[in-house]
Amino acid sequence: MKKKTICFFNSTKAWGGGEKWHYDISVSLHRKGYSTLVITNKKSVLYSRIILTGQKVYNIKISNLSFLNPYKLLLLRKVFIKENIDIIILNLSADLKVAGIAAKFAGIPRIIYRRGSAISIKNRWLNRIIFKNIVTDVIANSEETKRTVLQNNPSMFPLEKIKVIYNGIDVNNYDLSTKKKLYKKNDNEIILGNMGRLVYQKGQRYLIDIASELKMNNLQFKVLIGGDGPLKQELVSYAEKHEVADRIVFLGFIDNVAEFMNSIDIFLLTSLWEGFGYVIVEAMICKKPVIAFNCSSNPELIEDSRTGFLVEFGNIKSFGEKLKILINDKDLRYDFGERGYLKARKHFSVENTTNELENFLDIN
Repeated sequence: MKKKTICFFNSTKAWGGGEKWHYDISVSLHRKGYSTLVITNKKSVLYSRIILTGQKVYNIKISNLSFLNPYKLLLLRKVFIKENIDIIILNLSADLKVAGIAAKFAGIPRIIYRRGSAISIKNRWLNRIIFKNIVTDVIANSEETKRTVLQNNPSMFPLEKIKVIYNGIDVNNYDLSTKKKLYKKNDNEIILGNMGRLVYQKGQRYLIDIASELKMNNLQFKVLIGGDGPLKQELVSYAEKHEVADRIVFLGFIDNVAEFMNSIDIFLLTSLWEGFGYVIVEAMICKKPVIAFNCSSNPELIEDSRTGFLVEFGNIKSFGEKLKILINDKDLRYDFGERGYLKARKHFSVENTTNELENFLDIN
């Protein structure tokens, strides 16, 4: 029997949770002998990494209006037919519009939309058409994401065709024995860390508010912020305004997550929403306690008072109080880190995710 060919389609230039998922899962399936194809933007981080894996790669540029371009639709249809694609998995709404339509014209049996954001899909006419006539299945990366898919229109897509498959991480990519650190701390200094794109969703302003709260309590600390984005200068100015610029270190894009995690004592997540907090699991696999707002999918990952703390959204004072508990209790930090590591290994490994996906796609 011919092995089914699976196409992973993601055209964004940026690197985030969706791109990491496409990379990890396509690589995992490829290593297991499945026929995989990745289509992405040649100028993307995903492209620069995927070409090193031995998978077949196509490059393409997609915009929100590409579905109006018949040349692009015909080009993609031609590629899909040539490569004899059986399953296509798409991650972006813009990709869904153009590659989803092209996949339909190419006769691809399963056109799967992977939803990675816990924000509701807009009830627009084009979305209704696509979900009724093109999408065959939806993969949601958390129960919270699944809940938001149909929030604005419960009849837009069959609920039973939305499958929750948690993201998985490749534990082998996190060298816990690494000695390298991105920051050398002073004596008695606690290092707090946050990693993510510097955009509104990630809520790094709250980190500065938290730093201000801690400074008033005369605590010795630094906040390392890994990541880059359009809000960097605004955040720098905000830190200066609150007189904590000397406590905040902007590290830029982080290529080695293990080195970042090895540089910190406690990981903080201040996002307004997360479909699945990849970085939470990365912190857990690196044995770091986590504090995050009790919102979105965070409670699905963090066990409150066992692997970290969940705090009422936006409550800076409460966040600071939980931080002080961990700052003053090294043993508790260790216990949270160990429990988090065990949970991440058990529930959020790329092997688990790949096995679930194999069963869902009926390819094993």
